[in-house]
This record gives sequence, C-alpha cells and structure tokens, in this order.
Amino acid sequence: MARRLPVVGGNWKMHTTRTEARALLQALRADLDGLAGAQIVVCPPAPWLSDAADALAGSTLEVGAQDVHWEPNGAFTGAISAPMLAGVASWVIVGHSERRHLFGETAEETNAKLRAILAAGLRPILAVGERQEESDRTADILRRQLDEGFLGFDRLPADVVIAYEPVWAIGTGLAATPDDAQTRCALIRSMLAQRFGAAAADNCRIQYGGSVNPQNIGGYAKQPDIDGALVGGASLDAAAFTAICRAVAAA
Repeated sequence: MARRLPVVGGNWKMHTTRTEARALLQALRADLDGLAGAQIVVCPPAPWLSDAADALAGSTLEVGAQDVHWEPNGAFTGAISAPMLAGVASWVIVGHSERRHLFGETAEETNAKLRAILAAGLRPILAVGERQEESDRTADILRRQLDEGFLGFDRLPADVVIAYEPVWAIGTGLAATPDDAQTRCALIRSMLAQRFGAAAADNCRIQYGGSVNPQNIGGYAKQPDIDGALVGGASLDAAAFTAICRAVAAA
C-alpha cells in the first residue's frame, strides 16, 4: 500500500470579517507551521485569499480557494478564474455539495472547473457525497459523481484529492461513524481503481468531511483508506483546527 501523506483542509465557507480572518491566519501559522505528518490547506473566503497568501508565505501551510469559474477570463461579473487564483492559492475545492445543491452547479460545470484548476497548475479537492434521501443508493451516487467529475480523463491526475462528504453530515453535527466513513472511502478507492488502475487509486488521497471535530477525528485518522479531513465549522476555531491537524499527523 502506498504511503500517503494525509491532507487536512479547513473550509471557512462564508465566515469571518477581514480582521477575524487575519487573526485566525496568524494563530494557525503560530500553532501549525512546521507540523510533520500532515499537509494543511487553509481555504478562506475569496476576499481574504491575498491576505492568506501573505500571512502564510514561507510557512508549511498552504492556501486554497473555495470555488472557481471554468473559463480563464471573460465577461463574467463576480467570477474568479483559475489563473487569477494561481497568484494567491495552490488548491481549489470543486464540486462541494453546497455548490451543487444550493447554487445548482451541474456535473458539466464541476468537470469543467476540475479541468480549469489542473490547467492552471493548481491542486483540486473534488468533493463527492450522497444526500440523506440517497443513502440507500450511496454506491450509485458516488460512482456517478466520480464518472461525471472525471469525464474525458484517461488517467487520474496525481494532484487530485477526493473529499468524501455525506451531505447530511455537513454542518449538522451529525457525523458518519469511522467504520462507515472508512467503508465509503474504500469504495471510492475501488471505483478509482476500476477506472484508472490500482496504482493510481492507491496513491490517491481521500479525505472524510462532515462535522469533523477534535473529539471524533481520531476515529477517522486511524482508518486505512481515510487520508485526512475536510473540516468546516471547526476550522474557524484555531485551537480546534490545530487539534484536528495534530491528531491526523500523529496517526
């Protein structure tokens, strides 16, 4: 089995003022810079990406964006392209359930965004996951989302991280059990192996996301097919996010 470096992403979503963001960035750098055993990606709201790039420059913490437009430029008021992000970030979240279900992002758009991210030399975190009413069809949902996301790809890009996030667990306080999360992440890995080969799938990092906190991260971190976490609410608290990152690194 490949030795995969776990990756912990902090998705701040639509939270923080500029003052709050700067304070949080400063605290995270102080607490986590140089931590061995985990890759840490901080994903603040778009207005604070430049602040994040400056605040974390020269540290081991990396900056990620929460979304991107698929076109490199054009008359798209309010949109942000991957080449623009390349100046301030190295990662981009794509296909998050909130983009899919709240903003109506289509499978075609997710695929186009994934291509744009890679074309700009950025690293994507591709989020997949089922809704509560789809729980009896989880395997079908995951396979469809992976097939749609990687439509037209003949190989699995080495830089892609997959985030398994059951939609019912995001922001609800209801988290999947470690065993269930492991089962789903192993299922995703098997689907990647069927599509791209065992070696590529074995090297791919797969996170769990959905109400991750310092109390439950240990159960996820020790699972063989879970390579870190995509953290929502807890990433807004420096002490909580630090505890999560340290637990992942220690595991």
